[in-house]
Amino acid sequence: MPSLRSRALSVAMVAAGRRRRFASAEAVRARVAAAARRPASHLPPRRLGRVADISRAFVGAWPVYDVSPLGAEPSAQVLYVHGGGYVGELERRHWELVRTLVTRARARVVVPAYILAPRGTADRTVPVATDLLSGLIAGGGDGGTVLIGDSAGAGLALAAAQRLRDRDGEQPSRIVLVSPWLDVTMSHPDQAAIEEADPVLTRAGLAEAGRLYAGTLAAEDPLVSPLRGTFGGLAPLTVFSGTRDVLATDSRELVRRARAEGTEVEFHEAVGLAHVYPLLPVPEGRAARDRIVELVRSAAQL
Repeated sequence: MPSLRSRALSVAMVAAGRRRRFASAEAVRARVAAAARRPASHLPPRRLGRVADISRAFVGAWPVYDVSPLGAEPSAQVLYVHGGGYVGELERRHWELVRTLVTRARARVVVPAYILAPRGTADRTVPVATDLLSGLIAGGGDGGTVLIGDSAGAGLALAAAQRLRDRDGEQPSRIVLVSPWLDVTMSHPDQAAIEEADPVLTRAGLAEAGRLYAGTLAAEDPLVSPLRGTFGGLAPLTVFSGTRDVLATDSRELVRRARAEGTEVEFHEAVGLAHVYPLLPVPEGRAARDRIVELVRSAAQL
């Protein structure tokens, strides 16, 4: 049974119209058009500067933020890839997770503000993310490197890890995926029933966002939908998902197939919880963040 706060937050998200952002293909296209006219900010909140050293560089056209503990040597490093359906920028909840990783796990967190769809398509985005990950691993020193992504960012993160494995045989210390969106076709037969209870997402809106991100590639291409790829030889995986998330099917399929291919998987499925619950201000979210902090700390000790 989800906590009272989790149930109340789900009701509040519905009342606030959170689902409208991905309610339909038309809603997604309108959101993309509005962002083209007035791009959203991806800047970190000012208060993050009270507890962290923050710098920004450019990798091609991508602004990439480097966030480290204030006045302290980081013990591990994280590449964090944010969600937003490939059409949404970094938001406050993403930066709150970064703050947690910096202050509690003493991690250096590298946060790319990658180019959004439809300008940023999988054929352009995944190679840049792969190079970022490879560079972090190569320059990591004694500390481990943890790859973390939520929602669409988890899909991009997994695709980059698969590409890096195939290219160089390299892997981070661990991959953490939060409510991952791994198959943009939205074709799993169980999704229709889950969608009725999902307070945030719909299949039609996600399918349109996925189409924009695919660009000239097929939606089934593993670069776009890494669930269509292979999982042997990947770093150990930790996956978080809620049962009121239409994307729960992606997590379940990933766990089943990755284990079958010999990859170590730790799976947390929270009954009654919504999309990206580990980023939400609810007891279950705090417990998930505690586990993520433990995983990053463990990587530092490898």
